[in-house]
Amino acid sequence: MPFLHPLAFVCGNVTLKERASVWPFVVIRGDTERIEIGEDSNVQDGTVVHADLGFPTIIGDRVGIGHRAIIHGAIIESDSLIGMGVILLNGVRVGSGSIVAAGAVCREGLQIPPNSMVMGVPGRIVRETTPAERERIRETVSSYVRLQAEHAGGRHPRLEPPSGHP
Repeated sequence: MPFLHPLAFVCGNVTLKERASVWPFVVIRGDTERIEIGEDSNVQDGTVVHADLGFPTIIGDRVGIGHRAIIHGAIIESDSLIGMGVILLNGVRVGSGSIVAAGAVCREGLQIPPNSMVMGVPGRIVRETTPAERERIRETVSSYVRLQAEHAGGRHPRLEPPSGHP
């Protein structure tokens, strides 16, 4: 079962597959085109996922999307990591085993081959990912699968403000 944090907003034609997790202050709007989030994938706090007509957003299995990213009409293949603050525009395709480093901006239509490291503004392929980096992707994704199970089980309750606090 997917995990949808109560402070996330999801609407429209959106599919969340098994053990996908959507964290606080994420907005996923499938109001103009379909959005799919694969098994064991995580969409971290403050991320926006949207799409344009003709540009669905498809996130494969075992993908980690860092805090405050913007994913707009892009395809992210399985076993990839999207860093914090990344922007992926319409038509971007991220190949499996790839990492898009924090803060990168990937222009419309950029095609990223499998096992690529992308950095910068505009995002550029700088090298191949190493086996150790691809293992780090797996570890990151696994940690979020564990976290979502803990949150769903009530292990991390939300703190309430003290009485009398405005």
